[in-house]
Amino acid sequence: MKSFKVLSALAAYPSEAMIEAIPAMRQVLEAEGLLTAPNRRFIEPLLADLAGGDVMDLQERYVFLFDRTRSLSLHLFEHVHGDSRDRGQAMVDLKQVYEEAGFHLASSELPDYIPAFLEYLSMRPADEAVALLGETVHILITLAERLEKRSSPYAGLFRAMIALSKAKPKPEDMAAIVADDGVQPDDLEA
Repeated sequence: MKSFKVLSALAAYPSEAMIEAIPAMRQVLEAEGLLTAPNRRFIEPLLADLAGGDVMDLQERYVFLFDRTRSLSLHLFEHVHGDSRDRGQAMVDLKQVYEEAGFHLASSELPDYIPAFLEYLSMRPADEAVALLGETVHILITLAERLEKRSSPYAGLFRAMIALSKAKPKPEDMAAIVADDGVQPDDLEA
């Protein structure tokens, strides 16, 4: 499932190698066909932005969005558990699922990091991977909406994942999302 590897790479910290691989990523997405042509269009603004950007600027924007803005965290359980103890147990459980499937994380990665989750999905059969992605649809929708409010091209990446999952969020799952605290990472007063 190379499409999940592409999604993982696009959700990760930008690098020169990733930018150079954009033509190959487009080819993989088109050839595999897991994402339909209309759904691949969601990703195109991000691909164009990455391909035409300065790597240092892209990295700075990535850190500002995903590392310094808690409401945009790329850690799945941050959005449903926040800082509660439940988050730790959820990570232990997810790591065990990975290990049982023969997927081992780098020691510095947390199991709920979206690029790592997508990498795991790339190892699973297509139906299973899509279903597992669907279990996170409420988080993906939340991230897409928050990124759209910031006019970020990353919003399309999450819209593509939502479309790929084919899942509809349950109202109780949407209600469990940790609210956006509205704090901007450049707000010195906060």
